[in-house]
Amino acid sequence: MTYEPRTYRRAVAPEGLISFEVVIKETDLHISSQRELADLAEDLVVRSRWDIEEFIRTHPYFGETFAPIDVPEDAPPIVARMAQASKVASVGPMAAVAGAIAEYVARGLAEESPEVIVENGGDVFLMGKQDRVIALWAGERGIPGVGVRIPGGLLPVAVCTSSGRVGHSTSLGDADAVTVLARNGALADAVATALANRVREPADIEEAIEAARNVLGVLGVIVTIDGHMGAWGNVHLVSLAQD
Repeated sequence: MTYEPRTYRRAVAPEGLISFEVVIKETDLHISSQRELADLAEDLVVRSRWDIEEFIRTHPYFGETFAPIDVPEDAPPIVARMAQASKVASVGPMAAVAGAIAEYVARGLAEESPEVIVENGGDVFLMGKQDRVIALWAGERGIPGVGVRIPGGLLPVAVCTSSGRVGHSTSLGDADAVTVLARNGALADAVATALANRVREPADIEEAIEAARNVLGVLGVIVTIDGHMGAWGNVHLVSLAQD
């Protein structure tokens, strides 16, 4: 696996928050909160990863399959959420892991900082009441200078992105980026992966958006490929261009 520097983080400057990073194994978080909470964030990452890793140790297929899988009723809550999201999206449960961890950490930190943003490799979970703008970044081939405004009244919400061209996650498609908004981090992540798998050319945008419309819990979607963009739902696109 080749590490790709997350240079987009240099532009992150949410109003009223301070930012810090937490890296534990494959989990690499950029967190913005009202005060520095790195120690608590590390504890939350360790707990979430422990639940997932221990479950995989006794159920290795959970970490390998690209198809939905049933889990026992006594599975850890984060594992159950990943499994449920994978069923809705018809992908493997690990397609939901980044979004699930982002939500887990954000909700844990919100007890100390009501305004909090957790970004996990392009998958974001936001909590609070303040309007925020999330930049849509899909590498050099993506459409530059575009963001999505997230009204404070919509929070908490996940904004998760999958790409066939950027990042280390497995994708069967060729989209610059597919971004999904949902209340559930695991669901947003899994659906973004599923939709990105379908997009191989601009003509696939409409089909991907129609598929997103039919998923209960999806609030909005943005699809970009080769300079073409389509969007649906609770999506407020804004220009990030500097005058």
